[in-house]
Amino acid sequence: MDKTFIKDLLVRGIIGIRDWEREKAQDILVNVTVFSDASRASETDDINDCVDYSALSKKIQTHAETAKRLTVEALASDLAKICLGVPLVKKVIVRVEKPGAVRFAKSVGVEIERKRDD
Repeated sequence: MDKTFIKDLLVRGIIGIRDWEREKAQDILVNVTVFSDASRASETDDINDCVDYSALSKKIQTHAETAKRLTVEALASDLAKICLGVPLVKKVIVRVEKPGAVRFAKSVGVEIERKRDD
């Protein structure tokens, strides 16, 4: 299986359980790897045979900035569903991080893996 990835997509959104986290947008770092068969795309050189990472990035960004989820787990699950909504995608790994959320840690977050048939 082939991979298409979006690395370190920085978005700003409401996420967290504490009152102060619900008041203003904070940085959210998103990494996505989608698995598909890119062999047709490599032969045709046609964007219609590819996972359009630009369009996917925009969907991810829009959702992450408007979802106002309480947990990174819920946001990661939302983003996995968006990715699996792309017909060519068979599997996805989504990592959602909150930079600076824990003192002395660069970042904290969650990484999930989902398949189309899950």
